[in-house]
Amino acid sequence: MSALPWYEDVSPGRGTLPPRAWYARSDAPALSLNGDWAFRLSPTADAEDQAFAAPEYDASDWGTVAVPGHWVLQGKGSEAPGEYGGPAYTNVRYPFPVDPPRVPTENPTGDHLRRFDLPADWPASGGAVLRLDGVESCARVWLNGTELGEFKGSRLAHEFAVGHLLKARDNVLALRVHQWSSGSYLEDQDQWWLPGVFRDVTLLHRPEGAPRDFFVHASYDHVTGTGTLRVECEGDVAGRVTVPELGLDLATGEAVTVAVEPWCAEVPRLYEAELAAGGERVALRVGFRTVAVENGVMTVNGRRVLFRGVNRHEFHPERGRSLDLATMREDVELMKRHNINAVRTSHYPPHPAFLDLCDTYGLWVIDEGDLETHGFEDFAWRGNPVDDARWTPALLDRAARLVERDKNHPSVVMWSLGNECGTGAGLTAMARWIRDRDPSRLVHYEGDRSCADTDVYSRMYPPHAEVDEIGRRADRGPAARAQLPFILCEYAHAMGNGPGGLADYQRLFETYERCQGGFVWEWIDHGLVHPVHGYGYGGDFGEELHDGNFVCDGLLFPDRTPSPGLLEYKKVVEPVRIADGGPGAALVTNGHDVADLAHLAFTWSFLADGETLATGPLEVPALAAGASARVDLPVPPAHREGAETLWTVRALLAADTAWAPAGHEVAWGQIQVSAPVRPAPPTRAHPSRTSDRITLGPGVFDARTGVLSALGSLPVTAGPRLDVWRAPTDNDDGAPWQPDERHGPLWRELGLHRMRHRTDEVLLDAEGLTVRSRVASGASDVGLRTTYRWTSDGTVLRLAVEVVPEGEWRVPLPRLGVRLGLPAALDRVDWYGAGPGEAYPDTRAAARLGRWEATVDALQTPYLRPQENGARIDTRWVELTSPTEGVRVEGDPAFAFTARRWTTEQLDAAAHRGELVPGDTLWLHLDHAQHGIGSQSCGPGVLPEYRLDAAPAAFSLSFTPLG
Repeated sequence: MSALPWYEDVSPGRGTLPPRAWYARSDAPALSLNGDWAFRLSPTADAEDQAFAAPEYDASDWGTVAVPGHWVLQGKGSEAPGEYGGPAYTNVRYPFPVDPPRVPTENPTGDHLRRFDLPADWPASGGAVLRLDGVESCARVWLNGTELGEFKGSRLAHEFAVGHLLKARDNVLALRVHQWSSGSYLEDQDQWWLPGVFRDVTLLHRPEGAPRDFFVHASYDHVTGTGTLRVECEGDVAGRVTVPELGLDLATGEAVTVAVEPWCAEVPRLYEAELAAGGERVALRVGFRTVAVENGVMTVNGRRVLFRGVNRHEFHPERGRSLDLATMREDVELMKRHNINAVRTSHYPPHPAFLDLCDTYGLWVIDEGDLETHGFEDFAWRGNPVDDARWTPALLDRAARLVERDKNHPSVVMWSLGNECGTGAGLTAMARWIRDRDPSRLVHYEGDRSCADTDVYSRMYPPHAEVDEIGRRADRGPAARAQLPFILCEYAHAMGNGPGGLADYQRLFETYERCQGGFVWEWIDHGLVHPVHGYGYGGDFGEELHDGNFVCDGLLFPDRTPSPGLLEYKKVVEPVRIADGGPGAALVTNGHDVADLAHLAFTWSFLADGETLATGPLEVPALAAGASARVDLPVPPAHREGAETLWTVRALLAADTAWAPAGHEVAWGQIQVSAPVRPAPPTRAHPSRTSDRITLGPGVFDARTGVLSALGSLPVTAGPRLDVWRAPTDNDDGAPWQPDERHGPLWRELGLHRMRHRTDEVLLDAEGLTVRSRVASGASDVGLRTTYRWTSDGTVLRLAVEVVPEGEWRVPLPRLGVRLGLPAALDRVDWYGAGPGEAYPDTRAAARLGRWEATVDALQTPYLRPQENGARIDTRWVELTSPTEGVRVEGDPAFAFTARRWTTEQLDAAAHRGELVPGDTLWLHLDHAQHGIGSQSCGPGVLPEYRLDAAPAAFSLSFTPLG
């Protein structure tokens, strides 16, 4: 057999310099080579020879791509398969035949050319390096016709020495990039496959005698309050380190201990410093902190840390994984504004500038290696590279490039070997190398339950009961594992409507010291801009193999608008708890790990029937982390007797921060003072009947069917009738590999999406109208015996509904309520209840009681794959109006409402948002109850307390026409 081409060889490459630290600022000159590059795409790796790398090559007939960028997202027709191909999404499966290390002959290959001149002031002495921060999946590099080498490792930085090849003018840099390589087997990371030069390309001058690399060691002793600083230069290069704020001027390699303020995510204290050595001055930012495991608990600076984290893929809906600094900053600021304090860089090192932002703003970071071999699980891990010694040099190269690049960031508290690689000796080798190089941080990896190579016990999507068991240290497993901190590196799958159960997880994290939080999967939906669908997901770009909308599982929509899931998460993880403190008081608890409450200002407001009657400041002491205090509230203002009253207490930023202005809400709580007093039922009006209709108060009914057809002058296009179906969410449909029962498929199997309504009796008496019916589906022997009882006082029309299940119901109901059709002109919605956003039984933490208003369109949540959305829970009353007419609905008990311009059936049938076309009917759902949401698209299902099991139920609704 002939030797494999270099891109199929398992080695990491050749010709590159050893990895080193990235730093943002130096007085050594740098030249960005970002911009428009000449580009030629070939269908195979060997379709063209290497003549294009020669300086005199004429590329005038080539196309152009932007660098950084992915070629499949550029060119003519780039929003779908076009001039340069298209993106492809798979979750676990490799999109090519699995025959490691071989890749297909059909291997799209992009040749890139960039001509450049050196700046006039480029130093004549010293050397230079060419740095490429990210190329997928491999690259071969030439400068001025001389081959520099090649490399693999898409999300890793690679450098070449090029000083001896540079010319003052007309330098030619040539790259040949293959989409597939042996490295692709190590990069199966549940994301779009997007080839190209997607991170910066930079020419860096290297002054003579400057250190090739340096390592900042900055520890903190929480007992003495001192920090120890030592900056180590490679090769014992002599230099000086100055920290003006601390009055330090010390030699490289020298250690000094001084009183300092430590760095942590809540108080990200950085000291500006400078390293001067060999004609180069490098700006440093030093954060003093010490990471440890003490008595089975992870601590930083002696304090337990609770991760309120997210997993973050790098993503932009137009540029893929090519992010600019502004987008990275937007991500960090959004995280901070939503009480997120930690990031796992799934599943590769991020752009290095992102870690600078984490240092500055304050985020704990699990920095993850560019490694995942998940597709081998489908073959019982046969051929898995992490357990094949031939691949170990490539694995060690990836570990080294992770650690060396990012070692000087105080935000990084753990190194993660990679993700979903099974087990193998290669992982052990990586862990051993990392510990030898940097013992100051913990080592993370989730895929080995033995925890032989890790310092934490990490799991994905364990059910709540198991987390409780682990927290109580009652789980069975290796003795060494029982002594490790426990985190959920992935949990609460944020796909579509959800995730549910967040608050229940958080209670466990806050109960058990060992359970140190987790990282929601994930930060942003990966919907790419699409010419037809707005945003496309797997299968929308012509892929022959794909995993659909599983790539849309984020807390942000693709345009970075927060989803209801992110608003829920913000509330669930808020670092201040505000609860009922007894009569006339609030109980305030500081849930921060380190910070006191001096940075917050508190306010109160008093509500009666949802209307704010008074507001004011609330004096709360600057409680230390973990402390609580009972805070007296003022005397309630005068209000209507019998009103529902409550306090809302809010914690706001007292001053501007880097991530939000003063007044930004950090936390809130509501304390009920009095429940509403319901008046006695009104005197009943008497119905009248003609041959074809019944009139009862403002209601007009079909005399034969008993169906409501008008409410005063307002036509009812579809009268209220029992409704149990919802367009299944991604979590309802669930994942096939999950052990919990998947309700979405079972609902369809039972026929809940095609229920039939049989009218058994229409009975008119002196006090009202009674309609008895049975609701069931074809081919099913279970049903719901339903009674509708209509009464009126002449002004208000009241509906009492009784439901009794018949037969043996094996599954819960999706919802239980009534649906009716109203004129589409009713566009304005005002309500008193929980809001302002959608909420369901297990996603309700962020919903607060008050009076709210919106348009019907604004009530819709734009999930990329349409599904059940938009419910407003705990509604006391809702009014839907046009400029000329409307209806008011009140509930006993409170209800949930959903209003939209399409039916549930249309919502269920749509694959993309653009397929939902408004009709001439407004469909109003008035739900007595809804089934929970859960997280079963990749996690556990709905907890028992949020199930809507079929059981006898009764509820009432009152309808009042508005003139």
